Amino acid sequence: MRALGLMCGAGSLPAVMAAQARRQDWRVVAFAFPGAPDLSTAADLVVPSRIDAMAPVIEVLARERIAGVLFSGKFWMADLLTARAPDAAHARMAASAGSLLDGNIAQAIVGTLAGLGIELLDQRPFLGDRLGAARTLSSRPPSDMEWADIRRGFAVARLVADASVGQTVVVKRGAVSAVEAIEGTTETVRRGTALSGPGAVVVKAVSRTHDFRFDVPAVGPATLAVAAAGGATALAVQAGSVLVLDAEEMIERADAAGIALVSADAGG
Repeated sequence: MRALGLMCGAGSLPAVMAAQARRQDWRVVAFAFPGAPDLSTAADLVVPSRIDAMAPVIEVLARERIAGVLFSGKFWMADLLTARAPDAAHARMAASAGSLLDGNIAQAIVGTLAGLGIELLDQRPFLGDRLGAARTLSSRPPSDMEWADIRRGFAVARLVADASVGQTVVVKRGAVSAVEAIEGTTETVRRGTALSGPGAVVVKAVSRTHDFRFDVPAVGPATLAVAAAGGATALAVQAGSVLVLDAEEMIERADAAGIALVSADAGG
């Protein structure tokens, strides 16, 4: 049986992906980083881990004869190679990355794993049917004006994502009130709806060269709650590329707030 190293961050996805990996006949070794959920029943082995201590992680990868590594849950790319008191293995990876651009960090991680004969895997095959086709999830579809803002939002979000800046924008009547940077999706929505006032549309998309080995972008109940509090009337994500976490709860919250929740083609 092949052994999978599951690098587990925060959120509900690590348990979901561990279960899917087991269905695909992987033996799952879960590396539980701070914020990871309880994986005692979802994995064959759980290894408590820290971002600043890579040597123990590398030791277990070699000892357990890990064939593939999968990232799961919420990680911030820069956190993977920035630490106040890193061990020697972490420091070597950070030095090889140089700047903290996502691409540089990605190559440092891929290079380290390749040196161990380990493949970094695309996350999408371990998500089941959660990355679906374009569809309206909420009871209410977007209005014509909201669709116009969604299309505008996708155009801007793709440009921003292509530049490795962020993935989320807030739009109202064609005017962009917020573009995501390092603050994350939820804080971008909070800022954008505060600036635009009620009636804004929130859109999340990925770059044309997005590397799904490191991240499958997602929105969840926390983001929807902030959107509702700010008076947003629609939330759109790129179909096949952005996850809607806890979909049943998201649909209930969207319907209660009168928000049109859709997964849509981004175009281009």
